Amino acid sequence: MPRPRDFDEDVALGQALKLFWRQGYEGTSLSELTDAMGINRPSLYATFGNKEELFRRALDRYAADPSARATAAFALPAARQTVEELLRFYAEAPAMPGRPVGCLLVNGGLGGSREAAPVRAELQKRRNALIAALRQRLEAAQRDGEIAAGVSAADLARYYWAVLQGMVVQAADGASRAELRRVGELAMAAWPAPQARARRRVRRA
Repeated sequence: MPRPRDFDEDVALGQALKLFWRQGYEGTSLSELTDAMGINRPSLYATFGNKEELFRRALDRYAADPSARATAAFALPAARQTVEELLRFYAEAPAMPGRPVGCLLVNGGLGGSREAAPVRAELQKRRNALIAALRQRLEAAQRDGEIAAGVSAADLARYYWAVLQGMVVQAADGASRAELRRVGELAMAAWPAPQARARRRVRRA
């Protein structure tokens, strides 16, 4: 009969997530993972598969918990509120206790060896999915008259995600919460609100 697990799988996954978040995929060794998770290699393989599968599980956990607030922003009634909440969330990254600075989707691995190509492709897919989700949100807002008609929703979505990802890098380099909030305020100054139409007064003959 198989031996029962003598560790909490959810806790172990949380420790792996933090390690990947701080050090990236290739910067994290199996030995560091097993030490942080409190398990041995056979237990890691039996429970999570290989290192790549563990990383994918950590990405799913990241989307469901640490970045749940960002996901919830898409359900706000106005697209402007969505973008403002995303900017606030990323600005608060340096002040979140007990959590690595930055974003796992960025920290996870923008470069690396040929062996890590599937991981980079997975991260790219998830980042692009976020841009696509924001684009769809902005397109809907444009149809509702919240955004100027002549603006490209696709370009606007990519612009705001570029700001958000830049804030991640700035946070890792030591930018303060106040500094990042000011970046967010400047980014919102570029919001393309529709211009009020001048009302014409028609004189009766």
